[in-house]
Amino acid sequence: MDRNTMHQQNEFAANLPHNAEEQHAPVNDLRSALARIANEPGQLLETGHEVDPHGQLAGVYKRIGAGGTVERPTRLGPAMIFNNIKGYPQSRVLVGLMASRKRVGMLFDAPSRRLTQRMAEAVRNAIAPVTVARENAPCQQTVHLASDPDFDLRKLIPAPTNTTSDAGPFLCLGLALASDPDTGHADVTIHRLCVQSRDELSIFFAPGRHIDAFRQKAEARGEALPVSINMGLDPAIHIGACFEAPTTPLGFDELSIAGGLRGTPVELVDCVSVAQKSIARAEIVIEGEILPNVRVVEDQNTHTGHAMPEFPGYNGPANPSLPVIKVKAVTMRHGAIMQTLVGPGEEHTNLAGIPTEASIYNAVEAAMPGFVSQVYAHTAGGGKLLAVMQVNKRNAFDDGRARQAALIALGVYSELKHVILVDEDVDPFDSDDVLWAMTTRYQGDVSSMVLPKVNGHVLDPSQTPDFNPALPARGVTCKVVFDCTAPFHLRGEFERAKFMEVDPRPWAPSLFDDKAGDDHE
Repeated sequence: MDRNTMHQQNEFAANLPHNAEEQHAPVNDLRSALARIANEPGQLLETGHEVDPHGQLAGVYKRIGAGGTVERPTRLGPAMIFNNIKGYPQSRVLVGLMASRKRVGMLFDAPSRRLTQRMAEAVRNAIAPVTVARENAPCQQTVHLASDPDFDLRKLIPAPTNTTSDAGPFLCLGLALASDPDTGHADVTIHRLCVQSRDELSIFFAPGRHIDAFRQKAEARGEALPVSINMGLDPAIHIGACFEAPTTPLGFDELSIAGGLRGTPVELVDCVSVAQKSIARAEIVIEGEILPNVRVVEDQNTHTGHAMPEFPGYNGPANPSLPVIKVKAVTMRHGAIMQTLVGPGEEHTNLAGIPTEASIYNAVEAAMPGFVSQVYAHTAGGGKLLAVMQVNKRNAFDDGRARQAALIALGVYSELKHVILVDEDVDPFDSDDVLWAMTTRYQGDVSSMVLPKVNGHVLDPSQTPDFNPALPARGVTCKVVFDCTAPFHLRGEFERAKFMEVDPRPWAPSLFDDKAGDDHE
C-alpha cells in the first residue's frame, strides 16, 4: 500500500463520527451516510487485507453480509469497505451499504418496519433537484478525459465481477441519468453496465425503461444520447431511483423523491464533456453518449454465455445485442470510493423492494384508507416478484376487499408475480409466520386467484414458453394471489393462542438492549 493511499484512508477515518451529534448529522452523500452508521455496532466493517475485485470480493461478502437469494451459505451482516484492492493501489470499494433493512432505517431516520410509510411520504412530498456551480461539485475534483492516450476505464475504476462466469467487470450501482430529447425531462435508473473496453460500456435495458425510450428517440434521429453514470451516492438517491411507473410516470424526476426523503433538493452539476448533468456529490461519474445504431455482444471478451447474477438468484444470460456507451470522461472526488453490490443479495431487495412497498401502499391507501397496514416486498422475490400484504378485516365484505387490494398491488407494480395476503395478527416480515398462515389459513383450490398470461419480468427464468407453453413470450407469466387470511365468518376458529404479557428484560437484559433486535425490528 503506497503512502498516498494510506493518507486517503486516514483522511476518511478522520471524518467518521466521534460523538452522537456527529453520528446523527444530516446525510447528503455517501460519506455522510457512512459516518451515520460507522459507530453503530455491527453495521460497518473496514479491512486492509488485499482482495481481488474479480470474483474474490463478492465471494468474501457472500459469506459476510450479502443475504437475499444468494447461494447458501450466506447471511446478513455489516457493510464493508475494502481498502486494499489488488491492481488498484489508490482505490477503495464499498459493498452492502443497504444490505440490511435495519441499516436502511438508520440511514433514513425510520424504524425498519416503517420504511414503507417513510418512502410513501417522500413520494407525496417530492422536492425537485437543483443545479450548482462546478466549484461546489466535489464529484469534479479530479477529471480524466478519454481523449488522453493513457485513459483506460479498466485501470481507472475497480469494477468487480461477482462470479467467474460474468460477462466482464460490471458497474453494479451505476445510476444512469439521461434526458428526453423532446421535452428535456430527466430520468435516473440503475442499469446493468459492463465494461467492454478502455472507453466503452454496454448497457442493458429491461422492457419499458424510460431511458431506453429516450435512447430510441435519439437513435431514430441518428443522434447520440448524452448520459452520466453516477456512483457512490447518498442512498436516498439510489432508492428513490428504483420507483417505477405508474408511481413515477414518464416525465417524473425520481431525484425529487430523494429530495423528499432528505427534505432538501439533490444537487446536480453540468458535466465536463457532454451536454448532461451529474450528481454533484457523487464519488465517481462516468460521462458519455449512448451511440445510435451500435450494438455489442455483452460477453464479447469472455464468451461465458452469462451476464451476471440477477435478483431472482440465477445468472442472467449474456445479451447478444446491447447499446454502447462511448465514454468521454471520468470525474472523481479526492479519495473516491467505488460502490457496488453483490447480486442477488439483500441490498437489491431493499433498493427495489422498499419503493415497491411504498408504491403499493400509497395506491391501496388511496382506494381503501386504513385497510392495509403493511406491505413487504419479500427478499425471496428480490424485492420485485413477491409481496406480503397485511390487511385489517372488519366485516364479511372485507374478504373481497382483501383480494381487491391484491389486484391493486398487481396493477401498480407490473413486475410483481405473487401476492400473499395475511391477517393483522401475522407478521408480514417473518417468513415463518407467513408460511404458518399459508399452512393453516389457505386451501389451494379456494384461496387462490390465478391470473394467466400477464406481463412480468424477463429475468425470471420460469417466465418463458419453454417452461410454460401457454405463455406467448419471455417475460409473460401467470400471477397468483395467495389469500392466507381467515374467512371473516370463521375468525373465531383461527384465533391464535394467547400468552401472558411479560416484560422479559429482568431475566435476559443483554438480549433487549437498544442495539439488539432482528433486522426487521
